[in-house]
Amino acid sequence: MSCFLSNSSLGKKLVMSVTGVFLVLFILFHMSMNITAIISPEAYNMICELLGANWYALAGTAVLALGVFVHYAVILTLNNYKARGSQRYAVTVQEPGVAWASKNMLVLGFIILGGLLIHLFNFWSKMQLVEILGGHENSLGLDPADGASLIAYTFSQWYYVVIYLVWFAALWFHLTHGVWSMFQTVGWANDTWYPRLKCIANIVATIIFLGFAAVVLVYFFCPCITGAC
Repeated sequence: MSCFLSNSSLGKKLVMSVTGVFLVLFILFHMSMNITAIISPEAYNMICELLGANWYALAGTAVLALGVFVHYAVILTLNNYKARGSQRYAVTVQEPGVAWASKNMLVLGFIILGGLLIHLFNFWSKMQLVEILGGHENSLGLDPADGASLIAYTFSQWYYVVIYLVWFAALWFHLTHGVWSMFQTVGWANDTWYPRLKCIANIVATIIFLGFAAVVLVYFFCPCITGAC
């Protein structure tokens, strides 16, 4: 079984699909948590405090990091196979609606990874990492659990608004292909189910994009949402 997962193209696609499902579920959770910052900054900060340097939050962070690493490692491996012409996994259904995303998954993946690193710098390093190191305020003089004020500060800068929107757009393209591809890998994609699965992929990707983008835009255009001004 381990040889199948590590040595075959189909096995790698299965690993990529499983880690992809895990990451999509996390992204949906993260998006829902962020929307709370619009509805009630105080409630959002309570969630941030619960997800600080607690053992369960640290364990979740470690599992998430592992999931991201494995997912991207498999993507790079599969693209290397494709470049060498050794890709033998037959695609059962053509997907003209997501042809661009399918051909540019590696580029989209690097954009998403770059956005993730910026996000870690802007938020994780100023929140959970500060608590891990025993600090009581971050480099901005904010409590590490005051996520709402950190969001307000970050998205008061137009260039971060642009960077994050580009990041979310890349994620949208990645998911429109990736969610559909997960179903194809487990054999659920055929001429009957393809339009339905493609629709599901587009809906999931669009919900995620709009949810994240709403937080960025609301905090940019309504900087007093936290009540700090």
